[in-house]
Amino acid sequence: MQNLKFVRGVVLMVIATLFGVASLRFPLGTVGRAGPGLFPLIISVMLALIGLAMLVQSRLQAPEPLDFKLRNIGFVIASLVGFTLIARYVALLPAIVFLVFVASLAGADYSVKRNLKISAALIVIAFGFRYGLGLQLTLW
Repeated sequence: MQNLKFVRGVVLMVIATLFGVASLRFPLGTVGRAGPGLFPLIISVMLALIGLAMLVQSRLQAPEPLDFKLRNIGFVIASLVGFTLIARYVALLPAIVFLVFVASLAGADYSVKRNLKISAALIVIAFGFRYGLGLQLTLW
């Protein structure tokens, strides 16, 4: 029997390693003058540490059985593909709402109220990127 917690930790560490190695292709710079590779490297190291903590936790707690639900994987993939297409051809705000509502279909309980709150928070973040950081995002 595969342990769900163990597999989660391994997958997170693999993803962190892949992104960490890819970030090394860019100049790191220094902490005072960061290069484009420094931020992804720092995030990758933090994700790897979280993955390591999950591995340790999987050994200390009772194992959970691992089962795949293809339906849920399909919802997550559909939400990401739809987000990409809507963001590219329509705008970012409807893409965010689509992503949240479709991806949440993969969860155990579906709540429109919770999805609206998550969508609103992500929209506020998108506005922060657009107007606070000056990124060229097509919000609507």
